[in-house]
Amino acid sequence: MRVVSLVPSWTEFLHDLDVDVVGQTKFCVRPASKFRTLPRIGGTKNVKVQDVLALKPDLVVANREENDKTQVEALMEGLAGGVLLTDVRTVPDAWAAMLQLGERVDRAADARDMVNRIRDAWGEPRAIVGQAGYAVWSSPWMVAGHDTFIHDVMRHWGIGNALDGGTENRYPTTGEDPERGTLAARQWLLPSEPFPFQPKHLPALHAAHPEARFRLVDGEAFSWYGSRMLHVTAHLGEVAEWVAETA
Repeated sequence: MRVVSLVPSWTEFLHDLDVDVVGQTKFCVRPASKFRTLPRIGGTKNVKVQDVLALKPDLVVANREENDKTQVEALMEGLAGGVLLTDVRTVPDAWAAMLQLGERVDRAADARDMVNRIRDAWGEPRAIVGQAGYAVWSSPWMVAGHDTFIHDVMRHWGIGNALDGGTENRYPTTGEDPERGTLAARQWLLPSEPFPFQPKHLPALHAAHPEARFRLVDGEAFSWYGSRMLHVTAHLGEVAEWVAETA
């Protein structure tokens, strides 16, 4: 089966299932060997629809949050029945979608084995040990709200989400200027993606908010589903311990 993936986390999962991925986005960086060799069909928000169709895939894997609705609909029209649109907002959603995708690409047993391994590694949801905000963008200051996969990953590992965007605005812009104004949370997780928070961003934040704590985190650990979930448990546990230090 020829598959095109528009979702970086699903791309890694498909490669781990040894699926014939014939095209992927420029953000599908895992595994590195495939990133260097496979055709790139644009970004997650600007998919080159005609390039995808030219690859003649049997299946295109997309995601409701990560991909552009108009582009996905164009692919649905061009590939009748050939688009799987996932919608992952919770940890159990991720496991269910992995099983569904495994069925579609004739790798049901391998997908089930992967899900079982992840469930064993993640264990049961932890008790909440402290609260933190999770920034997804710097200017404007944008955060992960409660109706998101990021929120549910935090919750599973015992980190309470200090900010709630509601169901209508899942990634609210708070209107805050973190280098000048006040912040709505005392502890902040600053991920490596989608905005690439780096050590160079910390001095100004610490200077403006000496009462707050900031921690750089692996964005993939909190926002990627699929097989990446198997590789991030140590990091998630360390972040939860950091949040608990001053809870």
